Amino acid sequence: MPDESMEKLATEAWIYGYPLVTAAVTKSVMTAVPARDDARRKAPLNQFCYMRTTPDASFTEVVSPNADTLYSSAWLDLSDEPLVLTLPDFGDRFWMVPILDAWSDVCAVVGRRGNGSSAGPFLIAGPSWSGAVPDGLTLLESPTAVNWIIARYATSGPADFPAVNELQDATRLIPLSRWTGDPDAYSPPTDVSVAAGADTTTAPVDQVHALGGRDYFALLNRMLVDNPPGPADAPFLGRLAKLGIAPGASLDDLSPEEIAVLDAGARRGPEALRELLGRAESAKTDGWTVHRGLGDYGTDYAKRAVITRFGYGANLDADALYPHATTDADGRPLDGAHTYVLHFDAGRTPPVDGFWSLTMMNERQLFADNPLDRYAIGDRSGMRTGPDGSLDIYVQHDSPGPDRESNWLPAPAGSFNVFLRLYWPEESALTGDWTPPALRRTG
Repeated sequence: MPDESMEKLATEAWIYGYPLVTAAVTKSVMTAVPARDDARRKAPLNQFCYMRTTPDASFTEVVSPNADTLYSSAWLDLSDEPLVLTLPDFGDRFWMVPILDAWSDVCAVVGRRGNGSSAGPFLIAGPSWSGAVPDGLTLLESPTAVNWIIARYATSGPADFPAVNELQDATRLIPLSRWTGDPDAYSPPTDVSVAAGADTTTAPVDQVHALGGRDYFALLNRMLVDNPPGPADAPFLGRLAKLGIAPGASLDDLSPEEIAVLDAGARRGPEALRELLGRAESAKTDGWTVHRGLGDYGTDYAKRAVITRFGYGANLDADALYPHATTDADGRPLDGAHTYVLHFDAGRTPPVDGFWSLTMMNERQLFADNPLDRYAIGDRSGMRTGPDGSLDIYVQHDSPGPDRESNWLPAPAGSFNVFLRLYWPEESALTGDWTPPALRRTG
């Protein structure tokens, strides 16, 4: 008879380790090139790749992408030495450079909210470094060796891309040992060895969910060595030791029965994630769920895993809120077989000091192909308001007609969900005094 209590613990362990395993796989996919390759959205470790345009329906590396900003993305390994981050002057443009540790917590963030038009240079150091900070550098500390930087620059569309591309080029990473004070004095290597066996075609989330128990937890154990859990995790790690899960531990000595328990946990994990999301999404206001406390999860392992699966790279609430709708105002699942309207009364659009958008996601949490190549619509989209100042957004599969296309967010033919994204939200959004209006089915 299977030990159901141990299988339950293995599922909990799968949820606990999900961000760390996802980080390992995503890093492998996005760094599997010898030199920076912007077209493929990849770069070697400790180098930026610059996404010169907003993502389209071909982008699968990260779930729930956005179409509001251009990205500069870099996966870091701080095991050997820190890195220097240099930034340009952004003028009046909204920008932010969050650094996620391997557990998906935002361990540092610089941007317009806290720094104005520019900041830096910064020294990004991992847990093994204890040197002196050179003059002129500001220290940003990470508790893990593996980190992900996802710099974001607001853009108003293709005509604005060249200006943002210049800002991307001035966003750089330089090893501390090569830092001279002059960012132009360093050029990243273009002949980096690529790890054998990296699957660069299968989406990372699919790779993670395909791992059996032995492979999943062996990878987790390896990642735990240089990416230590927080002190508050100690009681849970004590329980996981019964499964052979610990930093650097080998699974080779486990019995077939013990491996079977790990396999059961890995099989159950993806379903458990969906169930956790369903419970989280059940707390709705007018059909919307606002996931608060993102980017700083503490011991809420369930929330951390759910956001890794459905919104990897989420920011702190103070930088961005993401109201999410999977159903209409009457609780019916959103589907492209129907038409919907999101109506804002005059003066009641999302309150932000940055900007806002409504983003469309298909059933895989990716962009859906559509004839306009439009994946989001918002305050920089040139939408038309009504005579009374109100705003209607038409959410549907087929065009609402030429006179309404400026306000059309195309939906896929089948199941979909939408995010409102509020960058640098005002206090009324942070406290819940402002909430989004209902998404109403119209046909």
